[in-house]
Amino acid sequence: MLRTSNYSLVLSVQFLLLVYDLFVNSFSELLRMAPVIQLVLFIIQDIAILFNIIIIFLMFFNTFVFQAGLVNLLFHKFKGTIVLSAAYLVLSIAFHIWVMVRQGWALGVSGGVGTAVHICLDG
Repeated sequence: MLRTSNYSLVLSVQFLLLVYDLFVNSFSELLRMAPVIQLVLFIIQDIAILFNIIIIFLMFFNTFVFQAGLVNLLFHKFKGTIVLSAAYLVLSIAFHIWVMVRQGWALGVSGGVGTAVHICLDG
């Protein structure tokens, strides 16, 4: 079970992931000329969003409601949070792919996502 000190640690980690997400969303466009760094930041951002979703589910698993077998009640109550988190992850990944493809086309690449990512990885 989580104690009060552990809740503050989990909250601090989630806040740190949120600040990183805000930072990447705010300043990623400044890295247009360094697509490899931008790609790495995007990948780390998507992993951070995934970690946030994992933390939410781990917090669900530590509740007495979940341990009592009332999983349906718990998921029904937090359905909006789960759906919004999943939708944000999907939209974030789609936006990152769009940005990388757009940069690839700006470089004169016409091969799609795979070619744009390959160009970004090659530098």
